[in-house]
Amino acid sequence: MFLARVEGSVIATRKHPSFEGWRLVICQPIDGAGRPEGTPQVAIDPHGAGLHEQVIISSDGLATRQAVGDPKSPARWMIVGLVDAP
Repeated sequence: MFLARVEGSVIATRKHPSFEGWRLVICQPIDGAGRPEGTPQVAIDPHGAGLHEQVIISSDGLATRQAVGDPKSPARWMIVGLVDAP
């Protein structure tokens, strides 16, 4: 699991059928100080995270594919939690 910040939404005119009904967002992994760390990832957002909100993302593709209900889905990343502001 990784700490990340939501940087935007993904708009797609065509997408894999397993993504129907799911919100896709761009998540920038960050370090503890909030600095970018690594490559941005597209994640499924079942929690409705807001722009620039800190989230916890998981790269557990099996769990993500189970969540979308398709064992052959290309889904890998999912937001698994929202970080409360201190």
